[in-house]
Amino acid sequence: MDVAGRLDRLRARLDESGPGTLLVTHLTNVRYLTGFTGSAAMLVVTAHRAALVTDGRYDEQASGELEAAGVDAEVRIGRTLAAQDDLLRELLAGAGPIGLEADHVTWSDQRRLAELLDGADLVPTSRVVEALRERKDPGEVARIEAAAAIADAALDAVLPLLDDGPSEAAFGAALDQAMRARGADDVSFPTIVATGPNGSRPHHQPGDRRIERGDLLVLDFGALVDGYHSDMTRTVPVGGREALDDTRTRILDVVTEAQAAGVDAVAAGQPVAGVDAACRAVIDAAGWGDAFVHGTGHGVGLDIHESPGVSGTATATLAAGQVITVEPGVYLPGHGGARVEDTVVVTESGCRPLTRAPKL
Repeated sequence: MDVAGRLDRLRARLDESGPGTLLVTHLTNVRYLTGFTGSAAMLVVTAHRAALVTDGRYDEQASGELEAAGVDAEVRIGRTLAAQDDLLRELLAGAGPIGLEADHVTWSDQRRLAELLDGADLVPTSRVVEALRERKDPGEVARIEAAAAIADAALDAVLPLLDDGPSEAAFGAALDQAMRARGADDVSFPTIVATGPNGSRPHHQPGDRRIERGDLLVLDFGALVDGYHSDMTRTVPVGGREALDDTRTRILDVVTEAQAAGVDAVAAGQPVAGVDAACRAVIDAAGWGDAFVHGTGHGVGLDIHESPGVSGTATATLAAGQVITVEPGVYLPGHGGARVEDTVVVTESGCRPLTRAPKL
């Protein structure tokens, strides 16, 4: 990954947005800019200097990770919170306007920093680093694709377990274990397993209900590799399509068609809202517009939910290198539901799917 060039890209954005100095406190943004993976750090970025402030637990780790990433930043160790405060005062002394990450700094944090940096001009910034994170470099895409491949293989490995009618919870545990056994550092988020009537709840958590022939089984899951997430949903007709009743067959067909239409609408230069509109047009035509109760997708990367959000109210335009999900769904209480989701990378001419498990 091109970690080393990110600080200069950030400095260019700071020149555009106002403050010449940014105090980065959101750990995901610290990791993106430096490669540091510890659980406590702040990053001071000025026009000519960058300094990572962390505690004694990470002295050796921080230096090693920044060196491995080729990042030109010094590591400053404060073994107590008071010592870290002293380092911040030193690093920010005489700075002009200092940007704070307003989306991540609490009111109490802002008050503490204002007192600590008495007289400093603290200004709110929003999504300065997150905007850089939207377009993934090839190394980032490769990690997301590796995570997706693990999830694909794990699903293939556990599908035969459905013949035994496991509970949602047991099947979810088996799927999670299969991802870890195939190299995932962790799961991306709590795996959703929703069968039968539970499928009408988009974020149902696995319970005791047993998976039965004739159910629509909604599986929403992902793997984590080197900090990067994958995200995929498949709706499985348990016992095969021939086991479904007419309503469930139609739900699955409509959602699958809607998802394909959304993927076809993805390309650099196209409006994000157009992806949502393509999915909704199919579901609206089926008479189930009110049963599609969430947005069509979201960005994926170091966070499972990143910009751009894919919805009807989105105002952004898709750009090559963005990684997004396309995940329409229909949810009918009493019948269940279906959702189909792929993670794709946007290209100049369309998109390339990173999740490849068959749609059943």
